[in-house]
Amino acid sequence: MGFGQANTSILSQLAAAGSVKRVFAHCLDNVNGGGIFAVGEVESPVVKTTPLVPNQVHYNVILKGIDVDGDPVDLPPSIASFGGNGGTIIDSGTTLAYLPANLYNSLLKKITTRQPVKLHMVQETFACFSFTLNTDKAFPVVNLHFEDNLKMSVYPHDYLFSLRKDLYCFGWQSGGLTNQDGSDVILLGDLVLSNKLVVYDLDNEVVGWAEHNCSSSIKVKDGSGAVFSVEANNLIASSSSSSSSLLLHFHISWRRSRGKQTCKEWTTSAYL
Repeated sequence: MGFGQANTSILSQLAAAGSVKRVFAHCLDNVNGGGIFAVGEVESPVVKTTPLVPNQVHYNVILKGIDVDGDPVDLPPSIASFGGNGGTIIDSGTTLAYLPANLYNSLLKKITTRQPVKLHMVQETFACFSFTLNTDKAFPVVNLHFEDNLKMSVYPHDYLFSLRKDLYCFGWQSGGLTNQDGSDVILLGDLVLSNKLVVYDLDNEVVGWAEHNCSSSIKVKDGSGAVFSVEANNLIASSSSSSSSLLLHFHISWRRSRGKQTCKEWTTSAYL
């Protein structure tokens, strides 16, 4: 999509032209499908943020802890201490969430202790189980805690997906991802980012999120100061705008299928 941190990215080029600030946001709806992608400063809802680790290619943040309904899960030392290149990556281009093997095993053990199920592997990748009850009521919430007291709550309907009727699988994956120095890496994809407004503010070197109805709307300010209401399907100016303003808005249509979100459609609108 060209929304990385490099100076050659679409976002950096728009910012260099004075069209927008280096801020963009997305909101992915895994309940109804669809969502919002907007470039510009988010006016509402208010989003709390955590610092981005500087001088990184990806959107790296510092994960301070994980708990399952308040019961802490031990983090690998290389994650907890965060070296120069390790830590946690936020990546909306990744579908699931990849954890170091020991963290993956500890997390699933905590979850299945609260709701016992008989796990079996499907496609040699997914830990799955048969279940006929309401998963949101039966399974615990997983909370991720980041620097500056920013919390991300991941609900059962986020981290579980259904392969077929009464067969559910965990979206948490044992990734075994490491850096060149051998330190562990956590990769957080759409599994944890869905049903949240996620804001990337490269000017202030922060990223943040807030739980949000991604089928509703957000308010975004463009480079001229004009504020727009960005809905899941269209764009409406809510204050005066000028011919020099630009707001880039993507309507996202996607679905979850066998553990994968598939992009079905992208449409763009540019106001110049």
